Amino acid sequence: MGGHADQATYRQVCGGDTGHVEIVRITFDPDQINYRELLDVFFAVHDPTTMNRQGNDAGEQYRSVIFYTDEEQQRIAEDVIAEMTAAKVFPDPIVTAVEPAEEFHPAEGYHQNYYNENSRQPYCMFVISPKLAKLEKKFAEKLRA
Repeated sequence: MGGHADQATYRQVCGGDTGHVEIVRITFDPDQINYRELLDVFFAVHDPTTMNRQGNDAGEQYRSVIFYTDEEQQRIAEDVIAEMTAAKVFPDPIVTAVEPAEEFHPAEGYHQNYYNENSRQPYCMFVISPKLAKLEKKFAEKLRA
């Protein structure tokens, strides 16, 4: 999402030439979890202070961005960032952009459910697994068995 290419495959996005960001689209029931709580998870499991980088992954396609679908989501996201900045939650400035949602380009089938299909791959073991463990510990009461 968020790029200039009309169509974007996963490989094209990873190549960095589309302007798109590799994202996760989340559909949620606000009676089960609210938008603010989702933002708490977002900020807990990735680094919002590095421009165009997440861990060893570098490039515009790895920039930290929140895509909102309405003005209320925009306001909440901007408020959360302002609150976290004022509280100095992170040692470095938050660089997360807040942008309107655009067309979502789903990754191809081989990249769907990637972690569950490839959990023994080194990237999954050393990057994703620790994030999932952090999520499970910090948000255990919100997770379903």
